[in-house]
Amino acid sequence: MNAAIDTIITPSTPAQWTAFAGTRLLSRGAPLDVALAVQASLQTDPNASVLTFDDQTGRLVDLDLRGSREDIAARLAPATAPAEVDTADAQARSPGRPKLGVVAREVTLLPRHWDWLSAQPGGASVTLRKLVDSARNASGARERIRQAQASADRFMMAMAGDLPGYEDAARALYAGQRERFTELTEHWPADLRDHSRRLAAPALEATAPAQT
Repeated sequence: MNAAIDTIITPSTPAQWTAFAGTRLLSRGAPLDVALAVQASLQTDPNASVLTFDDQTGRLVDLDLRGSREDIAARLAPATAPAEVDTADAQARSPGRPKLGVVAREVTLLPRHWDWLSAQPGGASVTLRKLVDSARNASGARERIRQAQASADRFMMAMAGDLPGYEDAARALYAGQRERFTELTEHWPADLRDHSRRLAAPALEATAPAQT
């Protein structure tokens, strides 16, 4: 099975990668561990078809396996970014005052909004924080579903696109039909089937309202 070349990306050191030798699972784990396993496999069989995937995105990873373990580790190491300083928070704190993570910024609302906020238990600030947290949680759940759908579909397109039932399985994935997805992938090679299900799980286990 050949994956489209436009799915290959530069490594971004995600939390976990998975490598396949043909349809067989070769390695899964931290990027460096997987890269070294791929290197060892290709040293044993230079003609082996080995593909490595970023589990977070489902995309192929273009590995540079030249050199020693240290060489590979150095290429995979994320760049060290300077620590960001919240200047507004720093200016609001007086010397010796502990940083509480609270940043004071202007909020513009209509009078009726302020009236409603002031009437809530805890006042305006507490209520606004709760509203923001609630919105973030709802948005985060939708994003996790969307990301799981995209990563599973990218992986399946690359590795199972020629297998029977792929298109119907992809439709079941986006429809949140877990039983249908499980049925359609049942006869795929075991390692491809299991990894596809693993990537799809966050989307298929979600409740119906969260998928809207």
